[in-house]
Amino acid sequence: MAESGAGTELTLLEAGEPVDTARLRELYAYPDGLRDCLVRSNFIASVDGAATLDGRSGGLAGPGDRQIFAMLRALADVVMVGAGTVRAENYGGVKLDAAARDTRRRAGQAEVPPIAVVTRSGRLDPDMKVFTDTDVPPLVLTSTASAPLVAERLGDAAEVLDCSAADPDAVDPPTALRHLADRGLVRVLTEGGPTLHGTLTHHGLLHELCLTVAPVLVGGKARRITTGPVGFQTAMHPVHLLTDTAGYLYTRYAVGTD
Repeated sequence: MAESGAGTELTLLEAGEPVDTARLRELYAYPDGLRDCLVRSNFIASVDGAATLDGRSGGLAGPGDRQIFAMLRALADVVMVGAGTVRAENYGGVKLDAAARDTRRRAGQAEVPPIAVVTRSGRLDPDMKVFTDTDVPPLVLTSTASAPLVAERLGDAAEVLDCSAADPDAVDPPTALRHLADRGLVRVLTEGGPTLHGTLTHHGLLHELCLTVAPVLVGGKARRITTGPVGFQTAMHPVHLLTDTAGYLYTRYAVGTD
């Protein structure tokens, strides 16, 4: 009787040369010539699939993860985040040092990518850190029903965009991405949360996933990196895999079969 895995070719991943900052930038570079949005997500999860520790993703992170987190932000035109994650993680604006700003400027990008907050209801307090601790005003991607009141409440603290399609009470993801592309913000990085991640994936709008696997077991009832009302399956293939002395794994997957 044949083994169930017969015909499968297994490969042992062995340690290679260290990856410096320049090489890391090459590994995560967006392709040239983008005209439409390329959406990349960045998440961390424990070995047993927990996306948070004590309710926050930052509790799982290590120095290597923070380095890649900063690199992914430095490469992006915009960082798209759900309002729930902005609240839970106490988001402020993206902070980049002088060298990163100079690199972006020479690449034809704005010095700092804005945060784009996705919110159907628009229930955002103007005193939130995302509006008060930022070098550039964020974008608020909201619904037709909410946009006028949100714009009045936030004033100059943000640019409010109506991102509805047929349903005036909902944010339509393709419409939101078209608004970003119209502004030249085609290198999109999303950091969640799990509901936004699930929505983008379910609509076929996610292109890449950068997933850090933290070398810990968490247990409990922590959420996964992707949630939503319905299940689905999206094929992905690995692009590269990195590790560090702390035992973290840094994976990059692209949607589709290789």
